[in-house]
Amino acid sequence: MSAQGRECQWDVDDLHLTGLAWGPEDGVPVLALHGWMDHAESFRELAPRLTGCHVVALDLSGQGLSGHRAAHATYNIWDDLPQIVGLLDLLGWEECVLLGHSRGANIAALLAASLPERVKALISLDSLVSMPTENDIVATLRAFLQQTQKQKSRPPRTFQTHEDYIQRRSGQGNARATAEALAARALESHEGGFRLRGDPRLFASSAVKLTPSDVEAVLKAIQCPVLNIWAKEGMLQTRPDNGVLARLGADLILRYEAIELAGDHHFHLEPQAAEEMAQAIQDFLQRVE
Repeated sequence: MSAQGRECQWDVDDLHLTGLAWGPEDGVPVLALHGWMDHAESFRELAPRLTGCHVVALDLSGQGLSGHRAAHATYNIWDDLPQIVGLLDLLGWEECVLLGHSRGANIAALLAASLPERVKALISLDSLVSMPTENDIVATLRAFLQQTQKQKSRPPRTFQTHEDYIQRRSGQGNARATAEALAARALESHEGGFRLRGDPRLFASSAVKLTPSDVEAVLKAIQCPVLNIWAKEGMLQTRPDNGVLARLGADLILRYEAIELAGDHHFHLEPQAAEEMAQAIQDFLQRVE
């Protein structure tokens, strides 16, 4: 049921943003935020299954077809928040359901915590909030400066064919079907083949990372109901510390539900998992009403 999404374009804070939309425009407003180095197409299986919802999946800046940030700008997870709020204003959504996967879930948690009046419910796929760090702030800043300079001077990765990109992502642990679904929007034509559209600066370390107390403050500030859907072969397996975050969510978020579904980190791109996920989400949204 991979229905073609409608192409969308917006300009927010001098950034050209793009995305895809599914469902009736008078449906339940759902803003979908993808994971790191993915794009709006990652919701191609899940979004059309959310009956009665108007799902807008954003290509976050520097990814998909959206524009790259200015040379002096950064890609910390909070940098997207002002543009996301600007997009909500352009859409005329006073409040919405946030649907986030991986890095997009972490961004969504920050928005739900900081502007609770704009978020009716939060649905987090295979993540909840950024992993806290105990690293020294000076060491973190040093890594940020060194890696940002390195990535700014690095040309985008190139591939001779789409198949080369698919094989690279598959080699990094993605299912082949996932890599195939993401290839077209991740690549652009370039001399001799294709190159990644994604801004290389996205590979650099963040300037500042959340501490354990920061993470707890974010979770405590989330007032809306939360549905946390974990992949059985996803982050709970590859990064077990996420189990600690899930337990924190249960302890600190007033209305928190968690379920597990079969699949890997990109389980929302697997038709069977997407079907089960859509049913769980719609049941959750009915309880939220």
